[in-house]
Amino acid sequence: MDHSGHGMGVGLAPFTLGRGLQWSPDAFFLVACLLGLALYGWGVVRLVRRGDKWPVGRTVAFAGGVLTIALVMCTKLNDYGMVMFSVHMVQHMVISMLSPILILLGAPITLALRALPPAGRGRKGPRELLLALLHSRYLRVITHPGFTIPMFIASLYALYFTPLFDFLMESKPGHIAMMVHFLAVGLVFFWPIMGIDPGPHRPGYLMRMLELFAGMPFHAFFGIALMMASTPMVDTYAHPPASLGIDALSDQNAAGGIAWAFSEIPSVLVLIALMFQWYASDQRQAKRQDRAADRDGDKELEAYNAYLASLNARGS
Repeated sequence: MDHSGHGMGVGLAPFTLGRGLQWSPDAFFLVACLLGLALYGWGVVRLVRRGDKWPVGRTVAFAGGVLTIALVMCTKLNDYGMVMFSVHMVQHMVISMLSPILILLGAPITLALRALPPAGRGRKGPRELLLALLHSRYLRVITHPGFTIPMFIASLYALYFTPLFDFLMESKPGHIAMMVHFLAVGLVFFWPIMGIDPGPHRPGYLMRMLELFAGMPFHAFFGIALMMASTPMVDTYAHPPASLGIDALSDQNAAGGIAWAFSEIPSVLVLIALMFQWYASDQRQAKRQDRAADRDGDKELEAYNAYLASLNARGS
């Protein structure tokens, strides 16, 4: 695929949906990001108005996750990503690893369950549909590590090292589908690991760390493969526009370095979050045990005194 017709400052041409309605990748993701922020904001406002609290940190994390998507997909960075492998790899890594982590730290499902009103007996509203989805067999399958880890790995090797990538990059809908896929895979991979929102799988903290590190080495190997290649491995970026003044192989090596680096950075962020969650969980457990000990302390003392009295009576 020859991208020589792309200029540095020229936006992507829109494609048509229906009669007279045109969308571009920029517009698609911009509308989705604005809708996500609006719905999240509505949920927070609804909780505050009824006197409930919602952590500011979660709001900041969710907004940050949505804004990272907008940054890589709704700006001129997206134009560069169509003709430069290194910029595309930044888009891929951000939207599949950084954005999902920030969005999940915002606990959007927990917010929705608290903000959406019950539909009433015998009826099904948005809250009931969400609960049914959380308990569905479909969600149990796609969030199971037996599915998420292979899918996380296949999104790299089966996409970039086959003709599928070039096919998707030939059209704007294909490009959108690829980026939506990256985001979805990142969300289902990190969802059970983060463990903030309710879900079908809630493994222990040690198992979450094992799941995290099970997928990360493959990202590093993928990056190393790109860096060590002696020829361009993706046809889409084999002939960059002359106006860019870049070498295809050097650009591919840079893309590999970006993929390798991103196998480390998100892992550290998630590991820090898990350590804080683990510590907070231990603190809550210790407080519950202290309260139980306070409640049962007199009973234990009475039982011990009765035991001593029985020993004394037996000795007499």
